[in-house]
Amino acid sequence: MKYLVRDKIFAIGDDYWIEDEQGRHAFLVDGKAMRLRDTLELKDPDGRVLIALRQKMFSLRDAMTIERDDRPLASIRRKRLSLLRNHYRVTLVEGTELDVSGRILDREFTVEYDGELLAHISRQWFHVRETYAVNVVREDADAALLVGVAVCVIRMAERERED
Repeated sequence: MKYLVRDKIFAIGDDYWIEDEQGRHAFLVDGKAMRLRDTLELKDPDGRVLIALRQKMFSLRDAMTIERDDRPLASIRRKRLSLLRNHYRVTLVEGTELDVSGRILDREFTVEYDGELLAHISRQWFHVRETYAVNVVREDADAALLVGVAVCVIRMAERERED
């Protein structure tokens, strides 16, 4: 299932919809302004919070956490840097690790578990520059988590570029 994300309104305090392939509202990204740390909530169309994305305070390396029901679900950290690709590691609370790699700032990257593709993030399917897709490959995958991972790593990469 592909989810369409429009980049140009990607800021804290802004709310925007992520749509499915049929153009239906799938997730609402609710930017929480006036907070001490960078916080976004990913909600379903009925307004229920599915996951919260938070910047870690007081971390030696840039990191974000993903929470579900006010409990940690995963943490995301930059893994390493090579000349052509960015790498991030998503560590779920039970110890499972997902690898995120590719050209993050170009919106061309993948999310994998143990070498198996879970999601492909790309602009190649669109002519509109500010739109990219999160293509969740596995039907049994947690779509909200994978969309949240994409949003987090893009925010982290953009923050690194600004610094």
